[in-house]
Amino acid sequence: MALPINIDDLIHGRVVENSRIEYKADWNPEPIIHTITAFANDFDNLGGGYILVGIAEENGTPKMPLSGLPKEKIDSIQKDLFSKCNTIEPRYIPIVESYVIDGKNIIVIWVPGGDERPYKCPIKIYTEKGQLKSNKAYYIRKMSNTIRANSHEERELIALARNIPFDDRINQEAAIGDMSLALVREYLFNVGSLMQANLSNRSMEDIALDMKLVKGPKEMRKPVNVGLMFFNDEPDDFFPYTRIEVVDKPDPTGLGMTERIFRGPLNRQLRDALSYIRNCVIIEYVTKVPNQAEAVRVFNWPYPAIEEALTNAVYHRSYEIYEPITVTITPEQLDILSVPGPDRSITDEDMAKGVMVSNRYRNRRIGDFLKELKMAEARNTGVPLIFSAMKNNGSGKPIFKTDEDRSYLRVILPIHPIFLEKDSPGAAQLDKVIARQKRARMTREDIRNQILKLLKRNGPLSMREIAVNLGYLKLTDTVREVIKELLASGKAEYLYPDTPQSRNQKIRLPQDK
Repeated sequence: MALPINIDDLIHGRVVENSRIEYKADWNPEPIIHTITAFANDFDNLGGGYILVGIAEENGTPKMPLSGLPKEKIDSIQKDLFSKCNTIEPRYIPIVESYVIDGKNIIVIWVPGGDERPYKCPIKIYTEKGQLKSNKAYYIRKMSNTIRANSHEERELIALARNIPFDDRINQEAAIGDMSLALVREYLFNVGSLMQANLSNRSMEDIALDMKLVKGPKEMRKPVNVGLMFFNDEPDDFFPYTRIEVVDKPDPTGLGMTERIFRGPLNRQLRDALSYIRNCVIIEYVTKVPNQAEAVRVFNWPYPAIEEALTNAVYHRSYEIYEPITVTITPEQLDILSVPGPDRSITDEDMAKGVMVSNRYRNRRIGDFLKELKMAEARNTGVPLIFSAMKNNGSGKPIFKTDEDRSYLRVILPIHPIFLEKDSPGAAQLDKVIARQKRARMTREDIRNQILKLLKRNGPLSMREIAVNLGYLKLTDTVREVIKELLASGKAEYLYPDTPQSRNQKIRLPQDK
């Protein structure tokens, strides 16, 4: 059995944060059991961690070349590990797998956050006489360290006992068959997991067990929520409004507004929404500066800032609240709305400064999957990245808004000032680019709906007036064809039906007879 993670990325800390990786040059049961207990307690809901045995540490990174473990010791270490894990209370058994990396044998211990926390283990594994000791304590992780919990931390840990993050809870309304093997295979291929090579002769239940996607007794195993969020084609069947809505609102009145809805597994809807924004929303403005060889290039919004803000919304929103993530685009700003708001430990002053460090994460498993797919950054790096991207683009500072009840979070990215300077050099050309891109984003169905809205709002209009209101410079064949379809279907009619070719002819909505 292999683990559902890219081992090379894990060893070098490319995906999983360093604070969630512990390197051990050799098998030393006492500190390893303490760390297993700490990861299982998952004090900050980060998703547990990994212990890599057979890899020495040097300044927080793996020491190269790998030291490895003697091949003949691998089996005995695993047996001893299992024996020592029985001393953890309540009993906790991690997932263990051995690998050969660069000709060296290592053992990887995967320790997901446990459902029966708090866990405690012996302070000292053995007495001086070699007997197991029974004096136990709670252990937690603080940054990259395993420490014994103090009295305050013990009380907080006990308070978390029944607080399993929503994405890691069992879904009693679903069955294992609701998860798609094709989506699992696609995920494992994309992350480069060795597990993908051994799927053909295995059941979905066995694979889901290895990936920690199911829980419960053998006779009644059920998927956990994160399994349905990533490996079901329609997760909003289980979690209504689990989707991203991108609304383009060029006019405050709503005239010309278009909407795109992105559904499907969380990684797919995020990828598709970002692809749409990159291709159809972001505009580059290039201007030549006198006496300077290089032209100045800026964007209405820098893509990295949007990518990070939208990914954070998917990662940190609540899937127990049936509200979509909404991206609203206006001529002045791009606004990403998600619910609920940030943890109360983050003050208004913190948000104004861009300091969004949460004491505890809402979704521990969603983050793991997004990071493995390289769609999310390490812990607490997202907001600084947004500020940096906006600054490097010459844009205004991002704005983070919420209310007193922390019922929502809005991330507002102001448009680059050059896109508001209508009289600046090149502005006319820029307007044409914007209009052309907006038109390119409109399907025939969009055009049809916008025409009906125009006629309802403005009354009878000529074909040319309709085209201009839609943002076209002149009447196009596509607009003319759509108008004719509306006339033929009876959804629109001529103002002067007896003289359809009249120069003064206009189109209107059907009138009551």
